[in-house]
Amino acid sequence: MVLALTGHLSPLSVMIIVAIMGLIRPSDLGVRGALLAEIMPAEQLVGAISVARTTQDSARIAGALTGAGLFAVLGIGFVYVAIACLYFVAALLMLCLTRPKRTVTTSDLPANGHAISRLLGDLKEGVVYAWNGPGMRAALCVAFLANLTAFPFTGGLLPYIAREIFHTDQTGLGYLSASFAVGSLIGSITLSLVSGVRIARLLIGATLAWYAMLLVFVEVRTMPVAMACLVLAGIAQSMSMISAAVILMKAASAHLRGRVMGVRMMVIYGLPIGLLAAGSLIDVIGYAATGSLYAISGILAMLAIAIRWRADLWPTHAPANAR
Repeated sequence: MVLALTGHLSPLSVMIIVAIMGLIRPSDLGVRGALLAEIMPAEQLVGAISVARTTQDSARIAGALTGAGLFAVLGIGFVYVAIACLYFVAALLMLCLTRPKRTVTTSDLPANGHAISRLLGDLKEGVVYAWNGPGMRAALCVAFLANLTAFPFTGGLLPYIAREIFHTDQTGLGYLSASFAVGSLIGSITLSLVSGVRIARLLIGATLAWYAMLLVFVEVRTMPVAMACLVLAGIAQSMSMISAAVILMKAASAHLRGRVMGVRMMVIYGLPIGLLAAGSLIDVIGYAATGSLYAISGILAMLAIAIRWRADLWPTHAPANAR
């Protein structure tokens, strides 16, 4: 906000700011996920995570639509005045949270070199635990796969797609972003209302549907059809990611949920790899070919995951499918 208002905003400063935000955001998401699993009964976890997602999805819709209009009218500096104020209000609201009852008491870390070794030991324990839990490996692999091959085309590359493929401005970009968020909201609301879902099976089906819609999206060249594809992709994405989160939270022990969510957040770093590779491939083979390659690779990899961990994901008696 300050840089924009003073006229010193540059690509380098934006990348530095976004890098710092990227270091903070995974911790925010991980803590909220662990907190939700801590305060909600296991049988209500699907609905609770779905309802929590609706708040994010509805905010993304409002942000995508109003942000583009405000940017066009007021400019980037005054838009970020509003954004900074919203973050300040959110920080104040976080103070209203009550601490859940702790089931396991942990000692404070010593203020010396042993703290680092303790933290590294906790990280190692979380990785080993998450990787060996029933169904948890599959959920982590799906989350990494989605960040690597699916999210780039509905997130970081969307401004390029709006400008170069659909030849539209920031308003059109807002419509595209809002379409994906609308689909996510529909998927979240649907899961919050439906009970008795076989979560692991839903994970497989929703992820395959997500890639199928991306395969169609990269081939269309008209805005209304593209927006419809993004709505359907958003529905599938929401069901897929909620399913992965539920599998992890149900399988994790209460005192290890924070570490498991930390490991889950680490797979987000597949996203920069996917974005960098996609950007280079678009220059070489074109946008449509790159999108098709990503979608087809995602479908094949998802099928491989489903086959590799079939015993954990498909049988109705599997813990990941428990209703």
